[in-house]
Amino acid sequence: EFTMLELYLAYASYEDIMKLVEEMIIEISKELYGSTTITYQDKEYDLSGPYKRITLEESVILFNPDLDSGRLRDQDYLLGICKKLKIKTSEDTTAGKLLFGIFEKTVENNLIEPTFITAYPKDISPLSRANDDDPWLVDRFEFFLAGRELANGFHELNDPDDQSERFKAQAKEREGGDDEAMVYDEDYIEALEYGMPPTSGLGVGIDRLTMIFTDKPSIRDVLLFPHMRDK
Repeated sequence: EFTMLELYLAYASYEDIMKLVEEMIIEISKELYGSTTITYQDKEYDLSGPYKRITLEESVILFNPDLDSGRLRDQDYLLGICKKLKIKTSEDTTAGKLLFGIFEKTVENNLIEPTFITAYPKDISPLSRANDDDPWLVDRFEFFLAGRELANGFHELNDPDDQSERFKAQAKEREGGDDEAMVYDEDYIEALEYGMPPTSGLGVGIDRLTMIFTDKPSIRDVLLFPHMRDK
């Protein structure tokens, strides 16, 4: 069980959504505490902005300087790294998923100050628009604070043909045992064929946001309907 804020904004880029997230965090802090400085679990955080922005690939190298930056899209190389890090994979795991696994294992918990991670691999972002300059990536970001992901946003994919191919790839992965892969959504494809303007979307984890702004150590302290604790 969790609570999420989800929104979509027509004729907006994912950069616009990042700006919206930054403004939202700043305004929440001012409204609650009259300041852009907060304390969470005995550590002080400056939320005044501008927030750091770094690509996912850059962040992996930043926290794993021994990795070969020229091979972050090499499936065989990444498989070897994942095995060393004891990340669960298979020989069919795509390079993008392997890279994201390394990011989750070695980077996420180290993103303490407010940070936007951008430029995610396309094969882990089936609903995101491909980047114009580098189609291996998509126009997507995640926002981190205190080592936790608080928001995820991206420029929506509005090309029905591209979306159909992405759904087919997802369905194939699901057949291969990936329970997190998406199913083919015929209704969504039909809706896209009628046309959707350039649009960007955002999802914000309200529970995690509340946890940080109320200085709670566990998300269970802020869930609306938490599972009962064992006595």
